[in-house]
Amino acid sequence: MKIEVGEVEVDQRLDLFLRVHCPALSRSRIQALVKDGCVQVNGAAVRPAYLVQAGDRIAVEVPEPQPLEAEPESIPLDIVYEDADLLVVNKAPGMTVHPAPGARAGTLVNALLHYCTDLSGINGVLRPGIVHRLDKDTSGLMVVAKSDAAHRSLAEQLQERHIERRYNALVWGAPKEARGAGDPPPGRHPKKTPKICL
Repeated sequence: MKIEVGEVEVDQRLDLFLRVHCPALSRSRIQALVKDGCVQVNGAAVRPAYLVQAGDRIAVEVPEPQPLEAEPESIPLDIVYEDADLLVVNKAPGMTVHPAPGARAGTLVNALLHYCTDLSGINGVLRPGIVHRLDKDTSGLMVVAKSDAAHRSLAEQLQERHIERRYNALVWGAPKEARGAGDPPPGRHPKKTPKICL
């Protein structure tokens, strides 16, 4: 795609300018394309914060998406419990749960595929057996379904809140109360993804 900057568009940040002209791309995707050299201004690579000038010729090349596949990897797992229907795994901090564009390998799913071949397929090839998830930097127990029946049952129990989840957090400073509950519970910020609201 080629775009020429008009007089009324001068002094906008390149990433914001492209966000308007390439509505199918998110700002973070645009910034990644700029950093990877897929966006050039007047034939040269620039930074996302570059301020566009009248007459600038911008070339944007969006590479074809690479298909994601989850491959088995020999990664040690801390298995707390296992039976014919499920596994309970103590996920280490720093480990992503399933493959994604930024983390294609070294995930819990890669380790699970190496450990056992009978995982539930309900969530597709990138999330076999995954009933719920934990953030990359969060450690803790995860229940993994080995059969579709177990997966459906566990998902229903989570939805109906028959399974209780507890989180421990490290806090700097001196909290007023020794214990407490989040209200509302932690979750994604409604406008500033990937920020988390606590």
